[in-house]
Amino acid sequence: MEIRLQQKPKGATLIEGFPGFGLIGTIVTEFLIDQLKAECIGTILVPELPAMATIHDHQLVYPIGIFYDRKHNLMILHIIMPIHGIEWKLSGMITKLAKELAFKDILSIEGVNSVVQHPTPQLFSYATGGVMQKRFEKLKIPPLREGIVLGLTGALMLAEMKTPYSCLFIETHSALPDSKAAAIVIGILNDVFQLKLDTQPLLEQAQRFEQKLRDLMERGRVASSEQEKKKLSYVG
Repeated sequence: MEIRLQQKPKGATLIEGFPGFGLIGTIVTEFLIDQLKAECIGTILVPELPAMATIHDHQLVYPIGIFYDRKHNLMILHIIMPIHGIEWKLSGMITKLAKELAFKDILSIEGVNSVVQHPTPQLFSYATGGVMQKRFEKLKIPPLREGIVLGLTGALMLAEMKTPYSCLFIETHSALPDSKAAAIVIGILNDVFQLKLDTQPLLEQAQRFEQKLRDLMERGRVASSEQEKKKLSYVG
């Protein structure tokens, strides 16, 4: 696993979102990159993932892309492929990046399955201190009291790092892309980082966003399946 960066901005806040439940993290980071006009400054190369280059609108889309918004000093980690089995390694690379670039904070975005159908999805937070915890308290986002957190977020929670770490969890009722829940998270990020983004385009363009993410992830699944078939053919 290797980090490749064309720029190395210092003291940024990292926002990461991987394809979890409801694709909340992926939709949020995709929207932030689009609306903030964030620049792609690098990638994390993972040998365990298929060697797949994806083109969208004549642009190369990395399976794991690193973007930077200079105005707000935000770094965005955008992941469009399933990362099952490499969560610990990826967490280690993020921890390494946090130390090298002296991150101010790391914020994970997560969708959580909700059994109760609330009229508006409920938000919960987790923070190890720092600025994010104070902002969550000011916005009256209740801390997550009970729960089991899996995947990359769980690995980052358990990682030993000096950088303050926090999470935003939002309820979602479907494994399908949930742009409405993602829009609520964007609204919170507006307040946290003073972004002044309009969430209406996300709701209006939800179908376009969701279809794009479905297409990209489907290509990733197909590539993973083909890679596995090749491995089997080598030994079979």
